[in-house]
Amino acid sequence: MLYRMPAEWERHEATWIAWPHEQSDWPGKFEPIHWVYGEFARLISRVERVRLLVPDAAARASARKVFAKSGVKMDMVDFFVCPTDRSWTRDFCPIFVHDEAGRVVATDWKFNGWAKYKNWKRDNAVPAAIANKFGVPRVAMDHVLEGGAIDVNGRGTLLATEECLLDTKTQVRNPGLSRTETEAMFAGPLGVSKVLWLKRGIVGDDTHGHIDDVARFTDARTVVTVVEENRDDENWAPTQENLRDLEKMTDQDGRALKVVPLPMPKPMWFDGQRLPASYANFYIANGLVVVPTFNDPSDRIALNTLARLFKGREVVGVHCVDLVLGLGTLHCMTQQQPAAR
Repeated sequence: MLYRMPAEWERHEATWIAWPHEQSDWPGKFEPIHWVYGEFARLISRVERVRLLVPDAAARASARKVFAKSGVKMDMVDFFVCPTDRSWTRDFCPIFVHDEAGRVVATDWKFNGWAKYKNWKRDNAVPAAIANKFGVPRVAMDHVLEGGAIDVNGRGTLLATEECLLDTKTQVRNPGLSRTETEAMFAGPLGVSKVLWLKRGIVGDDTHGHIDDVARFTDARTVVTVVEENRDDENWAPTQENLRDLEKMTDQDGRALKVVPLPMPKPMWFDGQRLPASYANFYIANGLVVVPTFNDPSDRIALNTLARLFKGREVVGVHCVDLVLGLGTLHCMTQQQPAAR
């Protein structure tokens, strides 16, 4: 059977997130993180269901209190007790697709902690648990794939970086898999006929090149890509190269892409570590786009740029200065479940 991964802007049934509990992801800054999740859930619960993974009953009670105080619409929240290792649902939740009849199917790709961390087995078990709980058909996949490594336009074109999916030395997801074989693994499960390969991700990205910090579709032919303007910054060369490459690329029908630059915030550091702060890590919900902000002058430029591209959707910033210490922001903490077609 053939499947199709809907674009993120297509209608959602729900947004999946997971309650943060791994304190080592936010050393010295863990306390504020639950309130970031509360603010995010407040926004999303206005437009679609929020489905929250919690490790146990105590965490569920804690999340209820935070959500209630944050003004979340509690009748729009489903709590699902399901142990996890971390809270980056983009990468270990099912990648939901449509089958030929328009029904929602959960593709269950293997997850191995970004080929870096040892504690990943509970995260890897989440897709099967979700499919069983909610009665969604599940298709088990043979390869490793994280949701943050890809972005699709829903028409057959997929964005990814060579650094993440084709590198043979660092954080290797699928050892021995060639470029051709990697492209083939997208075809049937995701309905992809064309892959657009960028070279590298941004500096500080713990995943070694996830596309959702780099470039994203905003409609079937428009791509935003982060561009560093400071020649002395480490991100200048890779982001300028990505911009040049995208301007030469075409979609699945051979039509040129419309490429729109997004700024980069000034470099963010914590305890000597460069953080992967990126406006490309926005999340598209029903009638809403939620954008990470960083107390930076470029915040308003990024918000205005995305507001022009997402006409008809409210574009809202969420303060992510604390969240990004965990080496991810809004897109990383979410996974959309599309509505049946």
